[in-house]
Amino acid sequence: MAGRGPAPKPAYLRQRRNRKSTAVTLPVPEQVERRRPPALPNPDGRTWHRLTRAWWRRVWQSPMAQEYLPTDVDGLARLALLVDDFHKAETARERRELMQEIRLQEARFGLSPVDRARLHWEVERGEEAEAKRRRRSVAPEPPSEPVVDPRSVLRVVK
Repeated sequence: MAGRGPAPKPAYLRQRRNRKSTAVTLPVPEQVERRRPPALPNPDGRTWHRLTRAWWRRVWQSPMAQEYLPTDVDGLARLALLVDDFHKAETARERRELMQEIRLQEARFGLSPVDRARLHWEVERGEEAEAKRRRRSVAPEPPSEPVVDPRSVLRVVK
């Protein structure tokens, strides 16, 4: 008499089928081809805050920029309007409300580590990052001088 329970599934049915075909490995920021960012759209003739212009440049110099299509420029431009309004907001309440919408919109473009994980985008690790990770995983060397136990000063009190 063989083992209990149903027979095991055939091997071709046991393979995982939940691999994402959209998974992408993005190059290390140093390896990204630095292309000139598109002009920051200005539909209402506003003067952009300096932090908004810096944010726009960083977005287009990031590894994620290679995944953006020309149609994504419109969505990023709307996000830039929100970011600009955030930097120009006068009250904390205005900033909080804008921050909530910015967070939702940034998720669409993989601008945070959590968003990149959700999109199955992984930034390739550079040699420097790998070296740091290896150094952290190696056990620290023992100290050259003997370590004095701090409990040695304790005495029993009667």
